This record gives sequence, structure tokens and C-alpha cells, in this order.
Amino acid sequence: MRSHTLNRGYLFIFLCALLASCGQKEKKLPEVAVRDTTITVENSFTELFVDSITLNRFVKTTENDSIANQIQSFYNHRNYQFAWFFPDGLADFVPTFLGLQNDYIHYSGDSSLYNAALVSRIDSLKLLKKINPKDTSVVNTELLLTEQFFKYASRAYSGDHRINIQELNWYIPRKKINTEAFLDSLLKHKAQNLSAYEPVNRQYNLLKENLLNYYQIRKDQTWDSLVPDKKKFKEGDSYDIIPEIKQRLFALGDLPEADTTDLLDTALTQAVKRFQTRFGLKQDGQIGPAFFREINVPIQERIQQILINMERIRWVPATPTTDYLLVNIPEYKLHVYEDGNLSFSMNVVVGSEAHNTVIFSGTLNQVVFSPYWNVPPSILKNEILPGIKRRPNYLAKHNMEWNGNAVRQKPGPKNSLGLVKFLFPNSYNIYLHDTPSKNLFGESSRAFSHGCIRLSEPKRLAEFLLRKDSTWTEQKITDAMNLGKEKYVRLRGKAEIPVFIGYFTAWIDQNGLLNFRKDIYGHDKKMAERLFSNGTEVIALKN
Repeated sequence: MRSHTLNRGYLFIFLCALLASCGQKEKKLPEVAVRDTTITVENSFTELFVDSITLNRFVKTTENDSIANQIQSFYNHRNYQFAWFFPDGLADFVPTFLGLQNDYIHYSGDSSLYNAALVSRIDSLKLLKKINPKDTSVVNTELLLTEQFFKYASRAYSGDHRINIQELNWYIPRKKINTEAFLDSLLKHKAQNLSAYEPVNRQYNLLKENLLNYYQIRKDQTWDSLVPDKKKFKEGDSYDIIPEIKQRLFALGDLPEADTTDLLDTALTQAVKRFQTRFGLKQDGQIGPAFFREINVPIQERIQQILINMERIRWVPATPTTDYLLVNIPEYKLHVYEDGNLSFSMNVVVGSEAHNTVIFSGTLNQVVFSPYWNVPPSILKNEILPGIKRRPNYLAKHNMEWNGNAVRQKPGPKNSLGLVKFLFPNSYNIYLHDTPSKNLFGESSRAFSHGCIRLSEPKRLAEFLLRKDSTWTEQKITDAMNLGKEKYVRLRGKAEIPVFIGYFTAWIDQNGLLNFRKDIYGHDKKMAERLFSNGTEVIALKN
């Protein structure tokens, strides 16, 4: 009998890569591949082949049409070779797959993937030392395993397709998995360190690690509300509530060593500052109302918040290795990446609750120095026209003018867009821009705009975008910003840069710290209604 050890490994790798591409198109069904008849018993990985009539019957009874087409394509590529069985028994990567699936079910709490009947079938066949390809139980288990892997890969790598992301105001297209690149990585690394090559953004596995920590905290800790016994706490004094605060901060990883004393010492102040950093609070080390509001949030709510953001991360591409911009709305930050590495970040002001900044992606291709501000029709109707009615000199006072039937504000230091704006064409009329209202960047919560995104350091971004053009010196950029006359600069070719406007309320930062932010637009609440209303996380709750 031939040795199947190497072939089995490659078969499993191939299966992972092929099936991980499922579920990418929500409307158009995947095309069915042509059957590869060049594969024969003599050159195949295994002597076992599925009977075409049995396969066709199984595919026709598969409820999900997309998965049905993928199953048919998978076996057409193999000319109907078995994938999960060899002549001498069940393939040794079957338990590996089940382990991957069970791991996903455990940390996600999504028990809908669990297939008890399939597990029972496998248990009854795993002791067989000789496989008969005509055995109905064997053939059905082979096909059910393939179907199950498609279901798992679709859910684990590209998100829950029961969720319509546009209903949740998310207009970044779901990612498409590059199956060939995934396969190449798996072959190169012989399926070792699989998590490093899975087609998910690296944030996903980082959040998963922290999620498991929070499950342990929920198991080990009570999380009753801490009620302060003083309005103000002073370092160097002792308070009855301090041991409880220390215990909680130690559990969360902010206090490096356990401490049961009631002294508010320097170590506790530093732990509070670290906690404040992770929750987007003012980093003053003060144990005040904002601190208690965040630390009293039930641990179960934090677990759900992590799960919600893990679901979102499954929708986005794996970490890019190119230049790109990422605005995280709840964080009020713009992150600038060069060759996939964080170059710098800056504070931003985003849309208010009444004027949500839209979640979408685009390509930044224009820098506009000394811009006009073309007043949007809604602002013209609700603010400008009533202002003109009250004061005839309203336009002149605000350095505005009529431009046909519209109103625009002239370039200058008092222009609402400041001295420069950055355009990435989109149907939402959203762009990045400077602002004369610099005081707002000092606020911890910065949702004040009509939807566009105000930058705290616009000149720095302009310098970054134009850095490869030697004609754009720092002085030339400064002069263009103060020109008083609108000037468009088109970024061409590789100078164009992807922009992602995202919404993440939990993530791991560059220092490896788990961050949380407020759900300022209520998007988490809508996600929770879809993810947890049917008892999701039941298995996780039991573990």
C-alpha cells in the first residue's frame, strides 16, 4: 500500500484553501468548475472515488445553493476523489478540522455550526481500517464533511451571512478571499502556524485571545457595581473601596501585581491612567465618575462587545501591506499607514449623532489647498437661509457668496474647511478637511460635525501624501494652504491611497492593549439584536 502521509497533508491544505473561499458573493452563485478528467486512479492521491450519481443526488438535496455549487466544483476539480477518507481509514486531518470548528464555536458562542449527527457518524467510522467506497455510511460522511467545511469556512473567514451589513449602515464591501494566495502560504509553511495565514485581519485573532481572557474573568470574578464612598480620591490616602478597585484593575491587566491594601498609591494611579487610555478617557489618573461608569460595565457586555467587533473584522480585508488611511469613528482617530505599518495617528472630529459619518471605503486622489466650501443643500436650507432672513449681511459676515443657486464660503483662515481638504470621490459627500475650530480636538468625545471628518494635523497628512514628489516642499505646502485661491493637486498612480472609514468599538492597539469605546451611533446595539437575540454564545457561556 502506498504511503499517504505527505499526500494527506497536502489534501487537507488544498481543502482548507479551496473551501475558505466560500460565501463571498451574497447574490450571484459561484460558477461550477469543469470536471478534470485527467485525474485517474493511477495519478490520484487516493484510490477512492465518489460515484457521480451519489454526488449529484447529494448536491441536489443541499439546501444552500451556493454551497451546493461549491461542493460540485470541489469534486469536479478532483474528478470525484475522496477528500476525507483513504483506503486504510479516516484521514488524520478530520480531527484537525473538527478541532478548528470546535474552537470557533467555543470562542464565538455560535452553536449553529455544531452538527451532532456528523460527529456521531465520524465516531462510528474512525476505527475502520479498510474503507469501502460503496459503503453508504462512508460516502455520506465524506460528502457531509465537505459540506460542513464549507459552512465553517464561510462563517469563520467572511462573517455571518445572515447579517445584511448595509442594514447596519456598513458600506465597505465584504472582503473576497484570495484562495490561491492562501493556498500558496499554507503549502510554503506546511500548514504550520495556520492562524498567521488565515484570510482574516490580524485584529481578529488578537481580539480572540482577549475574548478568552474575558471568559475566564467572568468565570472567576463577581462584577457588581463599585459605588464610590467619596467624591474625590487623593493619592497617598486610604479608602475602603480601594481594594475592590485594585482587584478589578488587576483582573483586567491594568494593575501589574495583586494588591489588597486600601492605599491609593502611585502604582494604582498609573493603573488608572492605563485604564483611561484603553477606554478613551482623559488620562489624569483621577478616580471619578467617568472611571466608574466604564469599570462598572458588566463583563458580559464587554464580551458581547468583543464578539460584535470580531464579526465586523471578518468583513474587512486581511491587513494591507500598502499605504492606506483608516478612520475609526468611535475612536475619533485617523491612522496613517505606510507599507502596512502605522506611521502616525491624529485626532479627528466626526459626525454628530444626528449627522452620522458613513462607514465606507474609497480612494483618496486629490488634495485641495485653500478650498471653497460649497454649502450642502441641507445646511443651506436649515442654517444659511434662516440666517440671511434674520441678517441681510449674513453672507458677507461669514465670507460667503452666492454661486448660482448655491452658496459657497471663500478660501481663507475662517473657511469651515480650513486651509486644505482631501477628496476621495463618493456618493455620501464625505471628505477629510482642516478646520478653524481647533479647540474641539482637546475633547475626549469628538462627534460634532455634519458628517465630514475634521483633521487636527492636516498639513502633516498633506506632507505624507505628497512626500514622494520633490517639488512639494514643506514651504510650498504652507504657501499653497495660505494662497487664498483654490488649488487642486491630483494624486496619480501609486500616489492614490485607499481610505477606510470604519466603526470599531473594541480593538487591540499598537501596544497590545485591548481598547473599548462608546457605541456613539448605536451600531453595536443593532448588531447585538441580530447576533444575540437567538441565544448565540450559549456554548461560550457554559465553558
